[in-house]
Amino acid sequence: MIKKADIQSLVEKSIARTDLFLVGIKVSADNCIEVLVDSPKGVDLDHCTAISRAIESGLDRDVEDFELTVSSAGLDLPFQVLQQYLKYIGKEVEIVFKNGKKLKATLTAADAESLSISYIVLKKEEGAKRKKPITETATYQMNEIKSTKPVINF
Repeated sequence: MIKKADIQSLVEKSIARTDLFLVGIKVSADNCIEVLVDSPKGVDLDHCTAISRAIESGLDRDVEDFELTVSSAGLDLPFQVLQQYLKYIGKEVEIVFKNGKKLKATLTAADAESLSISYIVLKKEEGAKRKKPITETATYQMNEIKSTKPVINF
């Protein structure tokens, strides 16, 4: 069986002088390899092709056959690495908390331990007839969060 660490090493060498970053690698028992990459500027077919060629040149099909897929992380998948959070600072994300609560907000900061967001709530001020939109901010620990995804607006 092909080792995940071997694939990771090949990918990291391939993307070393680029703005690409590794999001995830899956290697199944029957050697189906899936590599997900991302970049602050996006990932195109040329990036995926170059990484695929680097992996294929580092493995020997005569020793062990494999199936290989290299793609971008995709907008429908939850964030897996800190660089994805950093890419989306200033943009809207959907956060699902471990307690089941969901929240759409603008990501304002992120680090390995926490993330900060801002969001608009409607609050009725004392003496007012209508609720007014008010921007609130909050910081959450990463261990409170089940998943975070980008919100796609058209």
